[in-house]
Amino acid sequence: MRLTRYTDYAMRVLLHLAARDDGLASIGEIAGLYGISQNHLMKVVQDLGKAGFVRTVRGRGGGVALAKPADQIVIGQVVRHTEEGFQLVDCSNCLIAPACSLPRVLNEATAAFIAVLDKYTVADLMDRRHQMRPLFGILEPT
Repeated sequence: MRLTRYTDYAMRVLLHLAARDDGLASIGEIAGLYGISQNHLMKVVQDLGKAGFVRTVRGRGGGVALAKPADQIVIGQVVRHTEEGFQLVDCSNCLIAPACSLPRVLNEATAAFIAVLDKYTVADLMDRRHQMRPLFGILEPT
């Protein structure tokens, strides 16, 4: 199974925001750090906002922040939201579909994959926060 670039960008945004003490970052800042399109990232952030994962603050000094604590953002929920579907194969036109067990096995594997993601939050991914912060250009307080 391979997650889409959209999900990758969503996770990058959430990790970046979780690393910040003030929680606020600009879309331009995040896009620049990762070398990705600011317009594309804006769509990802808007979608994360509609889903309740992030909030935006308008105006001077504004930006984007986590909408809730990192330990309340479950990775499985984010992936289910950002991925269109988990059907690994299309068996609808297959000759052997009525007798084949492959879809059942793949569905079971997908459920196991999502179950593992449901065990972790964004906070769990921040266990090396002190190493991440400098990579994001965030200086430790003196």
